[in-house]
Amino acid sequence: MSGSPLLERHTEAIDVFSSRVHAIRDDQWDAPTPCSEWTVRDLVNHLTGEQLWVVPLVEGRTLEEVGDAYDGDVLGDDPVATWDRAMTAARRALHEDGALDRTVHTSMGPMGASEYCSQLTADTVIHSWDLSRAIGADERLPLSLVDFALQELTPMADALRSGNLWAAPVPVGDDADAQTKLLAMSGRRA
Repeated sequence: MSGSPLLERHTEAIDVFSSRVHAIRDDQWDAPTPCSEWTVRDLVNHLTGEQLWVVPLVEGRTLEEVGDAYDGDVLGDDPVATWDRAMTAARRALHEDGALDRTVHTSMGPMGASEYCSQLTADTVIHSWDLSRAIGADERLPLSLVDFALQELTPMADALRSGNLWAAPVPVGDDADAQTKLLAMSGRRA
């Protein structure tokens, strides 16, 4: 799968989020994020949990087989190291030959692993901005990731809002840049 545009975007998104995780100061783990219910630790826990799920799902295991292994706080005493291990394993699993051609069993039902990877990637893009804002890091995201997330998430925007995963969209002008439009669509103020 080397050279896959999807895997390139996934790797790029994971690298951006990783750089933000490694920039978290010890006194920032309890800081609020743009996700009103989550602290920095909660946000990193969410993305780490997503990465932990990748390996068993790509291997063909079902939700029932995995059970509650990744419920609650998965970060432990060393959140950065836990993130690093989880994202490294997820990246390795997705890069296996034929991995994106498989079917994975998710809470939304069976789906192609490429669709699953696309959703993970888009979620990571949005949450990279959330984490950047929360810790005072550079909030600019690579245009390649912004464009990818816009393409992936625009068709799902209404469903994400109706499922209470996103707030109401924020009005922006037609001349707003792509990142501002992405954030506004997801209910975030740039």
